[in-house]
Parts: sequence; C-alpha cells; structure tokens
Amino acid sequence: MDFYYLPGSAPCLAVQMAAAAVGVELNLKLTDLMAGEHLKPSFLKINPQHCIPTIVDNGFPLWDSRAIMAYLVEKYGKDDFLYPKDPQKRALINQRLYFDQGTLYQRFADYVYPQVFAKKPADQEKEKKMLDGLEFLDKFLEKSKYVAGDSLTIADLSILATISTYEVAKVDLSKYASVSSWYERLRKEAPGTEINQAGIEHFAKYFEK
Repeated sequence: MDFYYLPGSAPCLAVQMAAAAVGVELNLKLTDLMAGEHLKPSFLKINPQHCIPTIVDNGFPLWDSRAIMAYLVEKYGKDDFLYPKDPQKRALINQRLYFDQGTLYQRFADYVYPQVFAKKPADQEKEKKMLDGLEFLDKFLEKSKYVAGDSLTIADLSILATISTYEVAKVDLSKYASVSSWYERLRKEAPGTEINQAGIEHFAKYFEK
C-alpha cells in the first residue's frame, strides 16, 4: 500500500498508527509540500485535491486521514474493536473524529502555523479558540477513559497525533487534567506510539528554526 506523507504531520502520523494497529505495512512515499511535489501531474492524477496523507491500495486511492483510518480498520482489522459497527458507538467515534478535524486540529493550525511558517505574530483571539477546543476535549475525557468511550478507538489515535503537536508547540496541557492523564497513558499504550514519537520529534525541528 503506497502512502504519500510528510514526516511530522499529525494527520499522517494518525494514519501510520492506525496501520500499525491492524498490521498493514505502508510503502512510504515522502511528499515534500514545500517543494511542490503534491502539485506534480503524477500526484494530481492520484489525488486531484493534492493533499496528504493519501494512500493507494491496489489501485484504490483515498485521502483524508480519518477516512483512511476507518478504511484500514474496516478492511484489514481482525475485528471492529477500533471502529465498532454498533451505530451509537460508531456515531460517537465519528463525532470525535469530526471534532478533531474541524476544531482541535484546525484551531491549532490556525493559531500556530502562521507563526511557524509565515513568521507572523501570535493572534490572541485564535489562541483562545484553540484553548477552548482543549477545554471541550477535557470535558469529554472527564466522563470516559478514552475520547469516545471506555475503549481505545481510531478517534484516540487521531487526537493523540493532534495533541502531540500541541505539546511540541509548548501548549500547557497541565491545565487540562483529564487531557494530560489520557495523553500520558496513550503515549505508552497506543499502537504505533514509537512512530508518533519519532514524527513529533521531526515536527519539533520546525520550531527550532
């Protein structure tokens, strides 16, 4: 399975953890966005939306990390533990995935990336929105051991990758007790956690610059 990715990207790391969880070996294809590799005709033929992560599984292309994670578990998982078929359990997992995509990760990107990649000053309003997202997650975790219930799911893997980037950006997670407790536990028990750790170490290089 070809995997077009960028080291340190939270969505890419989430997919790599999901692949590790179901025993799928990925054929890594580094895609340098800064060099415009995602805009080459060969990649546009695969993914006209020209985004990463993208997979090609025996000729079947798919992009968006959360869609890929669900696909991997549904096709290659030995069971549905990470993405249960029960409608209510799955609905909650989906809600958390959409929350990660539209709130938790997006607000981080809106606040942090302009500072890192465009050298713009910090925007306090965007910082507040980002921290509000953390408060939402903290409330979710007050009621359950994992982000979408009492067992590990792909929502945990997706949000683990996101929260790891928060830590790299030196966001103070200690103010969010439930998030901090969950994060420390997931860093030890999540499948592919060593891949995630290596990825965030790569991501940290952008902050060193």
